[in-house]
Parts: sequence; structure tokens; C-alpha cells
Amino acid sequence: MASPILPGTGLGSGLDTGAIVKALVNADKAAKQGQIDRGTTANTASISGIGTIKSLLATFQTTLATLGNTTEPQFTGFVATPSDTKVLSATASNTAINGVYNIKVDQIATGSKIATAAFGTGPTTAVPKGTLVISTGASSSDTAKTFNLDVPDGSTLESVAKSINNKYQFSGLSANIVTDSFGSRLVVSSSNTGAGSDISLSGIAGLEVDGTKVMDGTAPNDTTAASGASSGSVGGLAQDAKFSIDGMPITSASNKLDKTVSGLSMTLFAKGETRVVVSPNNDGLKASVQKFVDAYNAVANAITSLTKPSLDDDGNPTIAAALTGDALPRSILAAMRGPLAETGNGDRLTVLSQLGITTDQKTGALNFNTTKFDAAMNDKKLGGEVQTLFSGDNGLMSRMTKAITPYTETGGILTTRSDALTKTKTKLANDQLALDRRIESLTAVLTKKYNDMDTLVGKLKATASNITSMFEAMNAQQKG
Repeated sequence: MASPILPGTGLGSGLDTGAIVKALVNADKAAKQGQIDRGTTANTASISGIGTIKSLLATFQTTLATLGNTTEPQFTGFVATPSDTKVLSATASNTAINGVYNIKVDQIATGSKIATAAFGTGPTTAVPKGTLVISTGASSSDTAKTFNLDVPDGSTLESVAKSINNKYQFSGLSANIVTDSFGSRLVVSSSNTGAGSDISLSGIAGLEVDGTKVMDGTAPNDTTAASGASSGSVGGLAQDAKFSIDGMPITSASNKLDKTVSGLSMTLFAKGETRVVVSPNNDGLKASVQKFVDAYNAVANAITSLTKPSLDDDGNPTIAAALTGDALPRSILAAMRGPLAETGNGDRLTVLSQLGITTDQKTGALNFNTTKFDAAMNDKKLGGEVQTLFSGDNGLMSRMTKAITPYTETGGILTTRSDALTKTKTKLANDQLALDRRIESLTAVLTKKYNDMDTLVGKLKATASNITSMFEAMNAQQKG
């Protein structure tokens, strides 16, 4: 703030009026300025500290979601490893059994793809109005389904394909237009696999297709020439997967095999042979447990750092941390500790200490004893129950998420605290502006008063000097 005190102030009186004004202003300003400065420092530190906690809790919540994912389990007790991943993929559950499986895939399950006769005028060929009936599976089959598509006036091959996609994409049906040397054909595909799941079209002239017959010139080794009038299944009929496990022949309508081998889920990709080895997932379990411990400790250690003041050589507090004395960080840590002490739903594995996980009473962080963990896996064979403890029904991941949600959710405790701190920051800034305005006004008032005083003193000094000169002149005349 520029001072209104003008250069030369004090020339009349000989006093440093600028210094006097400055001292008076600083004395008046000191108490309020100190209050604002202390409040700003504390507010800035709190905003930074709460922001750090919010960020760490968000990361922790993401880790909990990943580790608790039931679609891609992170705590499976066994791992299945195929020797050739081009043939199939395999995933073991906690009910799997150690073993080796020799698998030979003779054919994979396929769905139905059919094509209509060709339309020489292309994709924009007009299609008669009516109801297009899409049938899947033999009419006598339990899996037979019928889908009716209304085709209005003015429809074309393109619009029919688009309507099929819009209405039945979630039923496993899709459609496209394929143009060959004879013209454009409506091609309809089904993602549903297995013998007898072939598609047929009926109801509209020109779009009829008998999907139980293979279209000329499309099947392997078919020497029959295709024509514009050819229609039917493209490349072959839908078929079951055929494979063997350790020499035992098996068929399946789907390439996804969830119940073929107990505790093992497989997906067939291609014809070939592979070995699937099922073994304990001790290393994977240890890595997942370590991820949880590391994520938890990142929050716990940050809270300790943000609340614990610096100590001198005698152990006495010297410099306060960003959130020293703030109850919120400690309440978060207490909320996180709660789920750790609860008993899980497993048969033999019910508490974290059985896996070598304990709480440091001084810091609140977790200690992970990997030697005790290895013993639990190898000696006590608890690997199959780790997933239940961590990500099963009401497992540790869900309990921990529930415990921290009140702090992390939109409009939650941390958001409310951040909003309050932001309001305080704005108030402090406004207080500073108000103080600056008051000090500027006070400085101007005092400067004017002291400048007026200095001018008056200067005039008085000039008058006194004139009077003195007059008396000196009169004395000189009398002596003369």
C-alpha cells in the first residue's frame, strides 16, 4: 500500500513526522494483522492437510474397489495356467483342486450367420412392408425363440439392418449389409452358439432365408458356385464345441465352460491341445494382501504426519503439524480401524492376525508378517478362504468401504470441512482488505494532521524569527 506521507514532511517542525505516523499506524494495525496472519497460516495448512487426506482416501477407495471386484477376483486361492493360451483361457476358483488337465479341442462352438439373396440395386433397395420374423433354433427345441420386427413403408435393406441392431442387439442378434459381385445382401448373425441354434428369416418377400441350409459356395470344400439367388447359412451351420479332458470326450453348446471341471472356468478359443496346471495362488494372494496393507498404511501414516507436532531433544512439542489438534483425522483413522477388528465369515480363517497382519498401536499402520502368511498358506492351507475374508459377503473390502464412505462421498464430511475452510479463507481475505482500507485511511488522516502541525510550527517559527529580528534591530538603534 503506497504511503500518503509526502517527501519533506517535518521540514517546518524539524520532527520526523513520517516515522511518527508510521509508528502510530503500526501500533494500531499490529493486533488485527497478527490475528489475520495466524488465521491465514492455520487455514492454509488445514486446507492442504484435508486435501491430502481426500486424495489418499480416494486412492484407498479405488484400491478397495479393485481388490473387492467379484468379476475379476484378486484373492483366489488357486491359479490355473494353460500351456497354450491360444487354445483356451482358464481361471481357478477357491474350490479348485491341485492338478494337471490335458485338454484337446477338436472344434469350438459357433453361432449362426445367414445371408439373403442378393439385391442388384444395392443397400438402398426398397423392402416391402410387413413383419420380419427372425427364428433361432429348431421349432421343437426348448431353446427356440422368435423375434418379430415391424418393417414400415419406405424401408430399405440398410434401414432393416439398422432396426435389427437397435432392437435386438442385447438379444445376441446383429445385422449388416454385405455387397458382392451379385449385389447387396442382408447378413444376420447370432452370438448364441451351439448346434440347432441356426437363424432363419421369414415374413417378407425377398428376405426369406432357411438358415438350416448352407449357402452355396460358402462352406469349406464346397465347390458349388454361389449365385445372386443363393441364400442360407454362411460358412456352415451352428455347431457345438467338441473337446476332451484327459481323454474323456465332451460336447458343449458354449465355448465358456464353467461347470465342466469343478472349481475351474475355461473359455475355448481354437482347435488344438494344451495342458492346464492348477496350483495354489500363494504369491498372488500375498501380492493382493500387500496392496491392501500399503494402501491402508498410506492413509494411516499421512494422518500421523499431519497431526503429530515436531518435538525437541527433550520430547516437547515445538512446531505444530498441519492438523495438530484437529479431531477429524483421528476420527477417520478410528473408522478405518473398526473393520479390521471384526470377525470374518470364513470357516477357519476369520481374523487378519491369522495371516500375519497386525496393527501398530503407536502409528496406527498395519504390519504384514510374510513368514506367518506363508505358514498360513503352506501349513494350514488357508488360501481357499482368503477371498471370503477380504471380498466375500460382508468381507473386509466392503466393510472398509462402508466405513470411509461418510467421509469421501459427495457432500460428505471431508467435502463439508473443505467448504468451511474455503469460506474461512475468503473471510480472512476480506478481513485483510478491510484492514488495509482502514490503515490507508488512518495513515492519510494522521499524515494530514501532522503535516498541518508541521506547517503551523513552521509559521510560528518564522513569526518568532521575525520578532527576534525586530528586537535586535531596535536594540542596535538604541546603542547607536
